Amino acid sequence: MLAALAVAVLVGVAVGAGVWLLLRDTSLGSATRPGAGPAPSVKAPKAPKSTSPSPSASTASGYRRVQDPVGYTVDVPRGWTRTEKQGRSAPVVVYDAPADGRRLQVFRIAEDTPAQSLDLAENDPGYGFVRQRGYQVLDRASGTTWAELVYRYDDTDLGARQVVDHRFQAADGTLYAIRATGPAALTPALVREPLTRALASFCPADTECH
Repeated sequence: MLAALAVAVLVGVAVGAGVWLLLRDTSLGSATRPGAGPAPSVKAPKAPKSTSPSPSASTASGYRRVQDPVGYTVDVPRGWTRTEKQGRSAPVVVYDAPADGRRLQVFRIAEDTPAQSLDLAENDPGYGFVRQRGYQVLDRASGTTWAELVYRYDDTDLGARQVVDHRFQAADGTLYAIRATGPAALTPALVREPLTRALASFCPADTECH
């Protein structure tokens, strides 16, 4: 009888332990395999999508974003020095490279369209580009809200120069010109690069740009 009683106690303990293990694993989500290894990991909720600006809205390496006093934001190469002078109808902001002779000019234009402004700048009998020594058109293109002229000429002081003159309608509807110039010996891509960066980042003050 004592032996039978001992066996019954052992069986009861074993059954109780089994039930406790079953309940424990069920609470962790693994009731189908009680006691068969570690509990499965619980996945954290997915993080929301990043709201960081796109690469086009960020400043490229080697450039800095400036809020120019004239009234716009633009990216210019680091280390380039700024000067300002009064043009025929608006201030002309000039950024000069300290080493290789490149230059970036930004100014507002008064004509009705970019194409009209560029045509006048090229062909005006008093100051047009065509009057410059060694003037030669390399390329020209235009769209609905922009016009561009690429040319070379011989500067009296600086020697042979290449120019990319881009005139466009800004986000607020105002018309601007950005001109990139440099020695004719430089690769055209190197001369154009600051203009490309300036156009991509250009935003008039108090205007939402994309």
